[in-house]
Amino acid sequence: MEINYKIIVLILSVLFTGLTAGLCFTWSNAVTPGIGRLDDISYLKSFQAMNRAIINAQFMLVFMGPIILLFFNAYLFKNNDTGFCLFLIAAILFLIGIGLVTVFGNVPLNEILDKSNLESLSKLELQTLRSKFEQPWNRWHMVRTLSSLTSFLLLICGILYLK
Repeated sequence: MEINYKIIVLILSVLFTGLTAGLCFTWSNAVTPGIGRLDDISYLKSFQAMNRAIINAQFMLVFMGPIILLFFNAYLFKNNDTGFCLFLIAAILFLIGIGLVTVFGNVPLNEILDKSNLESLSKLELQTLRSKFEQPWNRWHMVRTLSSLTSFLLLICGILYLK
């Protein structure tokens, strides 16, 4: 039996992009609105704990893996004009909307929060930290959510054009 590497890369691209889109969607629609209802110290501690827990090998593979997989996928289907274009747009959108937004938008905010000793901050300092963190983080994350969902949809549409 011959292994079809194109199909394996395509399946992994769809799987990892779909998982990332699902994670971003769930985070936007359940996690941040849920913890947004907490008081400042509880909100900041919860976010700090989740940020620390989510950084692991499995998460990094699924969340950042599509940056490489999607471009490789587009390359593998370069002879299919429509599929290639859709796969390439999905790759570029994922790179910018997930990769760059994460590195230059969300991670710097996460690092500020991670370095904060929340127990030593006054009520006013906690309120100030939350106001500098919450809305900018949520705006950047909405970009990630829309980008990952759109990339996933573009992959699905690209599959429809494969022969």
